[in-house]
Amino acid sequence: MKSILLVLFVLFFLIPPVHGQLNLSDATGLINRLDVETSGHVFEIKLVSNFDLTDYNFDKDEKQLILYFDSSLENNLGEIIIPVNLLSGNFKFHLNDQEFFPKIQSNEKIHFITLNFTSLGPNVITISGTEYLSGLTELAPIKNDISISNEISVNEMPSNNFIIWLIIGGILIIIVIFIGIKILKNKN
Repeated sequence: MKSILLVLFVLFFLIPPVHGQLNLSDATGLINRLDVETSGHVFEIKLVSNFDLTDYNFDKDEKQLILYFDSSLENNLGEIIIPVNLLSGNFKFHLNDQEFFPKIQSNEKIHFITLNFTSLGPNVITISGTEYLSGLTELAPIKNDISISNEISVNEMPSNNFIIWLIIGGILIIIVIFIGIKILKNKN
């Protein structure tokens, strides 16, 4: 009887994570932070997607952001956060020179754009706005001899310890259950 309970307990922790791994590659989000420097301002654009961003470009004259990426999945999902001060107005979106219409949600600070499309291999998304630097003025670029490095050393990179804590928590739960079983066994 105890062995059956032990097997059921172990299966309880093994089957849900294994079952959840089936579509993990479609739901995995790669996080990219794009620093756009334009007219003396620096803006951060955040992209979370299941495709690999290879390059990006911002053209202030055309008021457009161009994303170059490579996709190994047919069904692509991405979420972009663009500051309202950088681009705003009526947006137009093109995927490989074909217009498409993603879902856009906006507030006074950001535009949250959900991209959902099917395409394999190298692709280009162009995001065009009608307003640029809304609420801001262009600043003359300051020239100095100090170079700022954008590199992050391995020791400074944030780490994701979620899986480690999940494993430790699972081990602790198993230990507590075994101790409880031993105490109940010794009382009988």
